[in-house]
Amino acid sequence: MDFWIRDAISADAEGIAQLVRQLAAAFGQRSPVSASFVLHYLAQDRSAVLLAEDDDHQLLGLVSYTLRPNLYHAGNTCLIEELIVRDQVRGQGVGSALVTTLLERLKSTDCVEVSVSTLMDNQPAIRFYRDHGFVDEALLLEQHLCRVETGVAD
Repeated sequence: MDFWIRDAISADAEGIAQLVRQLAAAFGQRSPVSASFVLHYLAQDRSAVLLAEDDDHQLLGLVSYTLRPNLYHAGNTCLIEELIVRDQVRGQGVGSALVTTLLERLKSTDCVEVSVSTLMDNQPAIRFYRDHGFVDEALLLEQHLCRVETGVAD
């Protein structure tokens, strides 16, 4: 399968929102993301999205990330927020290409650390990230300040 990696632009907002909603649905949830929020995200100086696209201009996947200064490291760090690959093309190198491209870009900048989180029972994702050089170094704790829609009545 032929595809290439490129930076997201504002015209990609709805396609990005669709991929995020697909990810949420895989976990039995609904994401409130909209094309307008994607535009807001892309307008932030330190937030970006890389897209994998095929010859027909279909979005196959994305990696979203944010760069931020870190006091401890006295340099910029990167947080991979979402890595999403369409179900139909999983296992065909799309996710690897997205992460590899991001890591190559970051190595040519002043970024000193890259972090990613995944659910603790998501063994395929954990293996994937370990295969790309990530190591278990910390535990990320979260507190959600708004309710994620699960689609299940309370």
